[in-house]
Amino acid sequence: MVLTPSTMLPLGTKAPDFSLPNVDGRTVSLADFADKPALLVIFMCNHCPYVKHVAPELAILGREYQAKGAAVVGISSNDVSSHPDDSPEKMAAEAKARGYTFPYLYDATQRVAQAYKAACTPDFYVFDKNHQLVYRGQMDSSRPDSGIPVTGTDLRAALDAVLAGRPVPADQKPSIGCNIKWTAGKEPAYFK
Repeated sequence: MVLTPSTMLPLGTKAPDFSLPNVDGRTVSLADFADKPALLVIFMCNHCPYVKHVAPELAILGREYQAKGAAVVGISSNDVSSHPDDSPEKMAAEAKARGYTFPYLYDATQRVAQAYKAACTPDFYVFDKNHQLVYRGQMDSSRPDSGIPVTGTDLRAALDAVLAGRPVPADQKPSIGCNIKWTAGKEPAYFK
């Protein structure tokens, strides 16, 4: 496990487009969320201890903010040849077991992760109604074995601000987790 921080994509960046298969077999695209007041994109996977640490709260947060009108989508971009626990079949089982109500998409080519400059799992991005990036950073200050409860404080504050039409504070702390498992020899330049 390589401890990796977010790249902190510049605020104001337009959400890169995607069209990826969901665990239920349907294709989900950025355009599907055009009418939403907020969009949370999470780069995540099944095997990472940092994702496992926040997964129960992530399921709760997803349901809560979907009920408030926000869109939530999880994307796994890991190379499954080296990490078979992150395969689409196991993603479907994970989504069901965790109670994820949001789409959980598989980025087989890793192009979407590269477009977002995603570096770790979990990596969180909040976009406003115009799909402009307003938050990228940690869910909260909890980490595995830190003794700090997982609350989603930072991520919730960003989503609440967007939904209320308020600015999101620019002082944002990077998420930290396992590095995305890139296909051998295809690590993006920003990651090296």
